Amino acid sequence: MLDLKSISKTFNAGTVNEKTALNNLCLHLNDGDFVTVIGGNGAGKSTMLNAVAGAWPVDEGTIEIGGVNVTKLPEYKRAKYLGRVFQDPMTGTAASMQIEENMALAARRGLSRTLKKGISSKEREFYRERLAELGLGLEDRMTSKVGLLSGGQRQALTLLMATMNPPKLLLLDEHTAALDPGTAEKVLNLTRRIVEEHQLTCLMITHNMQSAIDLGNRILMMDSGNIVLDIGGEEKKNMTVEGLLEKFRSGAGKALDNDRILLSD
Repeated sequence: MLDLKSISKTFNAGTVNEKTALNNLCLHLNDGDFVTVIGGNGAGKSTMLNAVAGAWPVDEGTIEIGGVNVTKLPEYKRAKYLGRVFQDPMTGTAASMQIEENMALAARRGLSRTLKKGISSKEREFYRERLAELGLGLEDRMTSKVGLLSGGQRQALTLLMATMNPPKLLLLDEHTAALDPGTAEKVLNLTRRIVEEHQLTCLMITHNMQSAIDLGNRILMMDSGNIVLDIGGEEKKNMTVEGLLEKFRSGAGKALDNDRILLSD
């Protein structure tokens, strides 16, 4: 489903601020893989996701999504293959528009524009049913402006919108990092349910090592622009936070010293 072949990306090349963010990175995801990605600051996690999404071009290598080479495609042309939820709850929705209007935009993503009525009764009922699945009461607030929702409600809505037309690949960039622990747990449970229900292929960055262990079928750990650990199967099922730290120490040749990761459990 996703193939990254020898991807490299350097920022500010040839200057004193030169930074190699991705270094000959290779990754293959099968259909239905739910992969969590962890690593310290500057490991290359978000750079990898942004490269897949087309937020910036890579210097070397190729990117394929569902067998299609998208390496040279701009971000807006890759959007039809991808669903994405960002860390900031304010990103991914239009705050000044109603909930049902946001959902209509998501449902019609990638489709040709027509002059038909804005939202039909059938579409409105479909949106109501999907919102009810969230268990947040949003089905009774469909005409409310999205800007009035809480951070957790907006992230849940954004996740629903990103998967209304099931994408070939779902990208989650620390989508619970800005939420309180209780709300984050609800959004993670919703994430698990939606991914399983639609059998989505998903790549999720997280700073929470326990979440990385609990969710998905593979864990990737990145360091210095490359993947130093790829754990799946029975090994992942039996993995603990302490075991993961020890694996990183062995794979990267150093201890993980990122407080944000070490203090999250």
